[in-house]
Amino acid sequence: MNTSLNRRSVLRGMLSGTAVTVGLPLLDCFLNANGDALAAGGPLPKCFVSWFQGLGFVPGYWEPKVIGENYQVGPHLRAMAAHTKKMNVYSGMKLFLDQTPANAHGSGPAGCLQGSVGNLSLPTIDQLIADTIGTRTRFRSLEVSCDGGTDAFSRRSATAINAGEPDPAKLYLRIFGPDFKDPNAADFTPDPQVMVRESVLSGIKDKREKLIQNLGAMDKARVDEYFTSLRALENRLQIELEKPAPLESCVMHAKVDSVPLGKVVEEARATHNLHASLLAHAMACGQTQVAHLKLGASTCDLRRRGSQQTYHMYTHEEAIDPALGYQKEVEYFSNQSAEALAEFVTAFESIREGERTLLDRSVILYSTDGGNARTHSLENIPMLTIGGGNGAMKTGMHVRTNGDPITRVGLTVMQAMGVSIGQWGTVSNQTSKTVTDVMA
Repeated sequence: MNTSLNRRSVLRGMLSGTAVTVGLPLLDCFLNANGDALAAGGPLPKCFVSWFQGLGFVPGYWEPKVIGENYQVGPHLRAMAAHTKKMNVYSGMKLFLDQTPANAHGSGPAGCLQGSVGNLSLPTIDQLIADTIGTRTRFRSLEVSCDGGTDAFSRRSATAINAGEPDPAKLYLRIFGPDFKDPNAADFTPDPQVMVRESVLSGIKDKREKLIQNLGAMDKARVDEYFTSLRALENRLQIELEKPAPLESCVMHAKVDSVPLGKVVEEARATHNLHASLLAHAMACGQTQVAHLKLGASTCDLRRRGSQQTYHMYTHEEAIDPALGYQKEVEYFSNQSAEALAEFVTAFESIREGERTLLDRSVILYSTDGGNARTHSLENIPMLTIGGGNGAMKTGMHVRTNGDPITRVGLTVMQAMGVSIGQWGTVSNQTSKTVTDVMA
């Protein structure tokens, strides 16, 4: 192997007295023997997805009976049975309210994704991770929604809330449209329009200090948040002016046409599967390393075709089947959620990277709004992680605690993703304890 070459090697020369450089395509000598890591530049980058569904699973029917390795998922999580070797299940954890009035379907997501039940302005876990691993990609993060709406559970602050893209066709154009740069292409020409926009931002950023001198504290905070967004945009534009690093597993996604959007289960599932494939390809092509997906809102109003009864309505109004011990329609909807999650994981597992897959360098965090949708309980909230984050996490474990704060899972994931954080959460949900059983 020619050790003087690496994935950033270029051919330099002169043309009409001007220095020129030409990047090289991905070569075998840039990768290790297995093709799953860069030979000279370390492992392929970690990826993270926050995957949310409302109304969780039926208590007592999703938890494994075996603690530790070699567990089997409960019957209402059976769609994930094929992925148990790469999945961790966390049971027995709860959210502490600390005298804060419970928000029926809002406290759970805030606790799982923000570490708090009272301060909803805190950044969500996907954005905290994006601050660490999302700063050198074209998209700092991508957010999608599957039920036809744009609301999502991703935010940087009280006012910087990330909308979820509901239309897979629009997501396709955003990722793989005219601005997409194939990381494995031999040639690269910066877009002149990008160069102009980058120059404009560079010209105004020096005015910031002078501007804020005469502002009050609240306006200073707002301007700082605004310039933070501009800096993120400037960083993105700078990235678009550079030739992307080659990625062997990158294959441009096939064109996606518009599909029916809405809250009918079949429509939401079809939208979800397109979003899953697009996000997986986006990460394989180095367009982003962080994403958030919302299958359904915390007050999930997905419904069967032809019915006005929603998932949420069934959790409160359907009688428990005396023979089964649970609500049959609720089981149907929770199974739909489990099947969708399994399809999302399969989209990542299907992208091969040498002897490994995209899933092996990713962590997918499943979260929901509570432990029992019927009673709005915040006890025993289902939490899952799938994927090992490039070996940062062990997998194939069922970890059960006796009422520990749910924030332990989020802290574990953030540390596995490389976030420099020693504790996370507020008041009684604050923790400095990771789930050591799954930390590599």
